[in-house]
Amino acid sequence: MINSTQGNLFIVTAASGAGKTSLVKAILKNNPNIELSISYTTRLPRLGEVDGVDYRFINQESFIKMQQKNIFLETAECHGALYGSSKEIILETIKSGRDIILEIDWQGAFSVKTIYQEAISIFILPPSIKALEERLKNRGQDSEETISRRLSAAKEEMSHLGKFDYVTINDDFGCALKELEAIIMSKTLETHKQLHRHKALINELIR
Repeated sequence: MINSTQGNLFIVTAASGAGKTSLVKAILKNNPNIELSISYTTRLPRLGEVDGVDYRFINQESFIKMQQKNIFLETAECHGALYGSSKEIILETIKSGRDIILEIDWQGAFSVKTIYQEAISIFILPPSIKALEERLKNRGQDSEETISRRLSAAKEEMSHLGKFDYVTINDDFGCALKELEAIIMSKTLETHKQLHRHKALINELIR
């Protein structure tokens, strides 16, 4: 039975360069009642990334120690780096009635869905492989060899989208953002949540 007082866990997944991070940032800006789960990672910060805001950057030794202590809800290895999400923060946020977004890869998404089946999984696609390649090049953060490797990995990552609850294509940013917000709103307006949220009003209307 679904707990009407619980918040929602939204999993947002995409191949590198599909615009996932930009879309999530826009969602958080427009929806102050949604929190972001800040993942731990062993990779180095990219230009402009801030520790504790974009990721929690730690070394591999610290990551493995945390993993052994069962601190993570899920972990994954992507492009040679380790990523993990705090189990305590995510579950406590949901329990408090607040929504939270988990921005992770497809492997992590499947792991979370196994543990927490009520999670809502969303896959973001680029409009084409060519567009994805151009976006990766325009970031100016990776070598040609790295970009080529990321494109190959992207095809494998996108082959798993059939197991996600929702899929949106980030061709036009504004349109993709509206579609993501529509998914979030639809979960907020589910009957069992509205019955709890507006219990006094509904009782007055139907008695």
